[in-house]
Amino acid sequence: MATRSPRPPQYVPLEAAARLSLHLLRLAARDRPGKRPTAERRPRTDIRLVPPALMAWATAIAGNWLPVAVLAGLCAGMATVAGLLLWRAGRASPGRTRAGRLMEARERAGKGRAGKDRAGGSFHATVAVALLISAATGAHAAVDASRRDAGAIAEAVGARAAVVAELEITGFPRKLSTHGSGAVSDRWAVPATLMAMAHGGLRVEGEARLTVMGGPAWGPAVPGQRLRAAGKLRPAPPGEPAAGILSASSAPAVLGDPGIWQAGTSALRRNFTVAAARFGGDAGGLLPGMVTGDTSALDVDLEAAMKTVGMTHLTAVSGANCSLVLGALLLAARSLRLSRTAAAAASLAGLGLFVLMVGPDPSVLRAALMGGIGLASVAFGRAGRGLSLLCVAVIGLLLAQPVLATSFGFLLSVLATLGIVVTGRRIIDWLPARVPRWAAAGYAVPLSAQLFCGPVIVLLQPQFSTYALPANMAAAVLVAPVTLLGSAAVAFLPAIPAAAETLMAAPAACTGAVAAIARYFASLPGAVLPWPEGPFGAATMGLFSAVALTTVWLALHPGAAVRGALAAHARTVALLERLPRDAGRGLDHRSGHGTLRVRNPISGRNHAWLLPRPKEPGPRRRRAPPGAM
Repeated sequence: MATRSPRPPQYVPLEAAARLSLHLLRLAARDRPGKRPTAERRPRTDIRLVPPALMAWATAIAGNWLPVAVLAGLCAGMATVAGLLLWRAGRASPGRTRAGRLMEARERAGKGRAGKDRAGGSFHATVAVALLISAATGAHAAVDASRRDAGAIAEAVGARAAVVAELEITGFPRKLSTHGSGAVSDRWAVPATLMAMAHGGLRVEGEARLTVMGGPAWGPAVPGQRLRAAGKLRPAPPGEPAAGILSASSAPAVLGDPGIWQAGTSALRRNFTVAAARFGGDAGGLLPGMVTGDTSALDVDLEAAMKTVGMTHLTAVSGANCSLVLGALLLAARSLRLSRTAAAAASLAGLGLFVLMVGPDPSVLRAALMGGIGLASVAFGRAGRGLSLLCVAVIGLLLAQPVLATSFGFLLSVLATLGIVVTGRRIIDWLPARVPRWAAAGYAVPLSAQLFCGPVIVLLQPQFSTYALPANMAAAVLVAPVTLLGSAAVAFLPAIPAAAETLMAAPAACTGAVAAIARYFASLPGAVLPWPEGPFGAATMGLFSAVALTTVWLALHPGAAVRGALAAHARTVALLERLPRDAGRGLDHRSGHGTLRVRNPISGRNHAWLLPRPKEPGPRRRRAPPGAM
C-alpha cells in the first residue's frame, strides 16, 4: 500500500506566512484610533445647478465660434423648449386647486402617482431654467460677436491696417519674457480699450478691446489713463476676448490722467516695488509679485524655475491670496465678537479694498470670487453649498462676459476652486486627527487643485512637473505671511513708511525661501518630464489624477482597503465553491489556509509510478557483452 509522502518542509514557512499575513490584515482592517470623528453625517451635495452652469458654458463657447444668425436660431429654439417644459412642470405641480389638494392627500397616504408627477415637474423646471440661462448667455455672446466681428474696426483689424489709436488703459502692463539674441527684449503687453482711430484719412469712433504690444515706454502705463499711439492692427488668436492686437510703433502720448482710485492704486504698487527693491536678490523681485502681482522686477531665471515646478500662480493675485485675506479679516472680526452678518460684511469690505489695491482687473475679480467660495467650502464644511455657489458664480460671470468661456485662465480658476470644494474638505477629513488643521489644509488644497488642473495644464504645456506637489506644499506655509504682512505693509507705506519697512522684513525673508524652494526643485533631475499632447495627453493626465487620488485614499484608509480586499477574497471563494471541481484550469480555494492556488488538470500519468530523481543516479543500463551479436 502506497503511503502518502510528507509535504516538503520548504512549503511550511510559506503557509505560516500566509496565515500570519491574513491575521495581520484582519487586525489592520479594524478602525484605527486617532482618526477624525465621522459621526456627523455629511450633507448631501446639491448638484441641481451643475447642468445650468455646463449648458451656459457650452452656449458661450458656441457663441464665440458660430455665426450670429445660427446662434440666434439656437437661442430661440432653447427658449421655446424652455417654455414648453415650464408649461409641463406647471401641469405636474398640484397647486392650490381642489384636485391638487386631493393629489397631496393621496401622496401622503402613499397612493397614486402624485410623487412621481411632482418629481417629474421638478426635473422639467430645472431643465427649463438651464435652457433659459443658456439662451441668455448665447444672446449676450451674439451681441458681443456682432460688435467684435462687424464694423469699421473689425475691417481694419482684418486688413492689418496701420492706424493712430486713442486708447484707454484697462489693466496693468505685463512684461513679456521673450528671449532675443543674447538678451531679453523689453516688451510689454498692455490691455486697453480702443476709443477712436484714424485710418485712411477718416476718424472712426467706437469701443473694442485690444492688446497693445509695445516697447519700454509702455511699462509705466496706468489703468484709466488715456493715450494716443501709432501702430499696426492684426487679428487676435481664436478664442481670445480681445478684438485685435495693436503692435505699437511709437511711444504713447498722454491724453488724460486716470481717476483718483486708479491713480492711488498705481502709486501704491509702484512705491511697494521700489521699497522691496532694497532687499535685493530674489526677494526684491518676487515680493511685489506675490503681494501686488507686479512681476516687472522678477528675475528671468527664477521665473523659469517657478514655471518648471508649477509655482507661477504665486506671482499673480490668485484665489489663494484672496482666501487668505478674507479668512484673516473674518477671523479678526469674529475675535471682536461681531455677529456673523457684521463679520461677513466687514470681511467683504476689506476684500474689496484689497482688490482695489492690487487693481480690479477681471482676473483679480474672478480670483476674489473663487477664493471666497473655496474658503467658505473648506472653513465651514459645506461641500454641497460650495458647489452651488461655484455654479452661481460661473453662471453670473458667463452672463456678464461670455468671452470667458474660451479663456484658459477662467477654466483653471474654476477647476482649482472645484477641486477645493469637492475634494479639499474630504482630504482634510481623511488625515488623522493628530495632524494640525492648518497642516492638513496646506496638504489638501494644493493637492486637490493640482489634480483638477493637471489635464488643462497639459494642454497648455505638454509636460509633467514631477515636483510640483512637494514644491507647492513646501511653499504653502510661506504664502500666508507674505500675503498678510505684505498687504499690511502696502497699506502702511504712504502714511508710516518706517512701520511698512519693518513689516516687509518678514515677507522678504519668506519670499527668499520661496525662491530657494523653486530653484532647488527645478534643479533636481527629472524635474520636467515629457507628456503626450492634445486630447490624449489631457485624458491620460485625468486618469493619472484619478489614480493619484485613489492612492491617497488607500494610503490614508488602510483598514477600509484591507476590508475591501478581504471582501473580494470572500466573494471569489464563494464563486469558486459554486464551480464544479473538475472544471479544468482555474483557481482553487485551499480550505483552512485562507489562500488560493492555481489548479491544473492532471496529465493522466499513474502517480504510483516512480520517477527518476534528477540528483540521484538512475538504474544502470545493461550493455551486451563483448563479442555478442
